[in-house]
Amino acid sequence: MTPDPEITVLRRAPDLGTAPTPAAPTWYTHGLNRAAAYRLAALVAGALPRSLRLVLASALGSALAPWFPAERAAIRRAIDRIVPGAAPEARAALVREVFRHFAMCFSELVVPDGRAPERLVAHVHGAASLTALGRSGAIVLTAHLGNWELGGRLLARRLGRPTHVVVAAEADPAVERFLRRGPADVRFVVRTDSTSTLPLVAALRRGEIVAMQGDRALGTRGDVPVMFFGAPAPFPLGPFVLARAARVPVLPSFCLLAADRRYVVTLGEPIEVEPDAERAALARWVTTLEAAVADHPEQWFNFFDVWSLAPAS
Repeated sequence: MTPDPEITVLRRAPDLGTAPTPAAPTWYTHGLNRAAAYRLAALVAGALPRSLRLVLASALGSALAPWFPAERAAIRRAIDRIVPGAAPEARAALVREVFRHFAMCFSELVVPDGRAPERLVAHVHGAASLTALGRSGAIVLTAHLGNWELGGRLLARRLGRPTHVVVAAEADPAVERFLRRGPADVRFVVRTDSTSTLPLVAALRRGEIVAMQGDRALGTRGDVPVMFFGAPAPFPLGPFVLARAARVPVLPSFCLLAADRRYVVTLGEPIEVEPDAERAALARWVTTLEAAVADHPEQWFNFFDVWSLAPAS
């Protein structure tokens, strides 16, 4: 039998490899990333109605921010790039808002709402993009912007088909087990190496959905520098290599917390990945991401300097 050339290219491509670069900083190296801390947070948050839980989470986010000087400094540098014309007081307020919003979204992660996620969503912009998919598979590409966990559950319910969520492995297996809870139609796929993505090609060709995040470099040769708020930053090419191999579109998706404490989901125009045009598709995604981050800098939860990471050689 003649091998599928797209699968062969995917198997050989370094783009989806995930061998970590030791110097690559990550938010999840802090001391609170322990199962005991997650369970305690779930116990406290689960005892409160959602309105009070969000108030408490907001207050804790502000109070705990000084505990993370390196992360706070990285956010400050990012805010300087995102809103360079803002007054110093406004930029300082945005840094505090990042911690507040992160804490609120985190509280919804440790205490997932058991009812339909639609209850927490005020509006879905770009729903026509879902209709346009028909029965085709798609890569739903999001970022560490707002509540991506809720957005993924919502899309899985709306599309009514299995959704494979690609995640990085946690250093603590107990944290892994705690975080990977979810409905039966949402399956978590832990990234290991390039061959671990091969089953995802088959899933996409069956019309299923693969959800990935596209705003953090992986520290591999698949990282590609793209201009982002006026300076080059590395982004993973892997989602677009996978989309081209499976012949499916990439659908940008963001789930942002609004002032009324409900969420607004925004779906962008599907990005079709033509042969040998993965980098052009990546550039389109980064343009879309940049616009979303510019609109909501207080909800972009990258706690390290993304511009400081060089693509692996």
